[in-house]
Order: sequence, then structure tokens, then C-alpha cells
Amino acid sequence: MVFDLAFVVLGLVILLAAGDALVRGAVGLASMLGIPVLVIGLTIVAFGTSAPELVVSIQAVLNGNNGIAIGNIVGSNIANILLVLGLPAMFAAISLDWSGLKRHAAVMLIATGLFAFVVYQHGILDTTMGVLMLAAIAVYIAYIAITAMASGKPDPALLEEVEEIAGGSSGGTGKTILFLVAGLIGLPLGAHFLVTHGADLARELNVREEIIGLTIVAFGTSLPELATVWAAAMKREAEVAVGNVVGSNIFNILFVGGATGLVGQTTFGEATRTIDVPVMAASAVVLALMIFAKSKISRALGAVFAILYVGYIIFTGMSAGGPAL
Repeated sequence: MVFDLAFVVLGLVILLAAGDALVRGAVGLASMLGIPVLVIGLTIVAFGTSAPELVVSIQAVLNGNNGIAIGNIVGSNIANILLVLGLPAMFAAISLDWSGLKRHAAVMLIATGLFAFVVYQHGILDTTMGVLMLAAIAVYIAYIAITAMASGKPDPALLEEVEEIAGGSSGGTGKTILFLVAGLIGLPLGAHFLVTHGADLARELNVREEIIGLTIVAFGTSLPELATVWAAAMKREAEVAVGNVVGSNIFNILFVGGATGLVGQTTFGEATRTIDVPVMAASAVVLALMIFAKSKISRALGAVFAILYVGYIIFTGMSAGGPAL
């Protein structure tokens, strides 16, 4: 068990480092080619930052570990709201009064509703639903692009992230190529370690595979967002970081979920239907309502969010028994 746990952690470290390297390399290459910031933000950065979740879910489906694939998507969205926003807010309140945030929150609700439809009505995540989700993310990106062009400036969240990554990607062609190669090699390698040994760990612990995706994988892939929001909250500049979290949840469902559906059919376990998806949906609704009300995540509410996340993880662990999907 210790051996498998060590490789799960190693896979996670490789995955996160490779995902960051791939984005930096791609942004560096695009910048050298003179590609506009808006295009870089809407394609390379937006899709690239979801690369770890994407390769993990695809690898899991290819290996027949459907539980890890679904747990990764659902668990990441829960962690993004309750942990990534809750923990920093405990130390510095996070304002949700940003004019551009409402439309993203509305899309997050639509995406969450679509995922709920797939789970409770369609019953499986298959090619049909995969195509529908990918079409939805394409429409969302087109809407952002049209809005940005009409206003004459990119979305501030995208602009800030592109500028930050581009700054760390400078160093010439050699460094750019090194980043790209490291990312392209590291992503599948990290996903292989994480999924293969994660499934072995689930069997050794006699728990459902979803547990690995909901806990270790989801927590690990949410660490970059946590670091970003934490740093922004300490500077009292968390509004843009909140936009990135909302965008991450949208991409997790529509992009990662859609691509997963194209790779193979994925079913949903009973606990996913009765516990995990309702928690994800409730978290999204609460955050969206707060955004619509231009509220803020106070220090007290941040503590509540964090406690709810810990409680959810404990409850998930206590009800972890059962066969893998």
C-alpha cells in the first residue's frame, strides 16, 4: 500500500509540473509567433490549465477505471468552491463584486445542470453527451471572444493569467521547447502513475475507485488554484482569481467531461448519484447566488466552507466501501 501511495503522490507531482510546463511552453511559442493575447488566453491557457484533469480522466477511462474519471471531475469542482475559496477567505474576505463574474456564474450553473442531466436522466457519459458538452464549451469560448472584441479588451482573468505565464516563459526558443517536451512527456507519465496505482490503492483499501478521484486526485489538481486564490486574497485582489475558479469548474465539466465521453462510456455509481453530484451542485448554486447578489465570502463563511469540505471528505471516507465501477 505504501508503494502505491508513493507512486500516486509521485504521479500527482509529475502531472502538475508537466501541466504547468506545457502551458508555459505553449504560451511562449504563441507569443514568439505574435499570436494575440485574447487567442492565447481562450485556447492555450484556458485548455492547458485543465490538462491534468483531462489526461487523468482519459487515462482512467482507457484503463477501465471509470470511478476515478468521474471522481476527478466532481471532486475537483467541489474542492474548487469549498476548499480553494474557503481556506483563503478564512484569513482575508473575498469580494464577489466583479462585473464580469455574473455571466461566468450563470454558465457554471448551466454546465452543472447539464452534468446533472447526464447523471440522472441520460444515465451514462457517452459519445452523444461528450459531443454536446464540447459543443457547449465551444459556444462559451465564442461568447467570451465576441464579448472581449466588442469591449475592446480581453477578460481580465485571462489577461492577467496570460501575462503572468508569459513572463515566466521568457528565455528564448530553447527554454520554450524544453517546456513543451517536458509537458508532453510528463502529462501521460504522471497520469499513468496516478491512475494505475490509484486503482491498486483503492483495491488494497477495499474502497470505491471514486474515492481516489474525489480525494487525492481532486485535492492535488486543485492545489494550483488554491495557491493562486490564496496569493490574490492576501493582496486583497481575489476577484480575478475567483473568476479563474469559476472558469475551472466550467472547463472541468464541459471540456474534461466532454472529452471523457468521447473516449468511452462511463457509468455513475450510487454514491456519485446520491452524495457527490448533489454536493457539487449545491456548492455551485450557493456560490452563484452569492455572485449574483454581489456578496462576499467573509472570514466566517470561509471557515464554514472549509469545515464543510473537511466534513464531506470524512463522510466520503466513512462511506467508502463498495465495489469499484
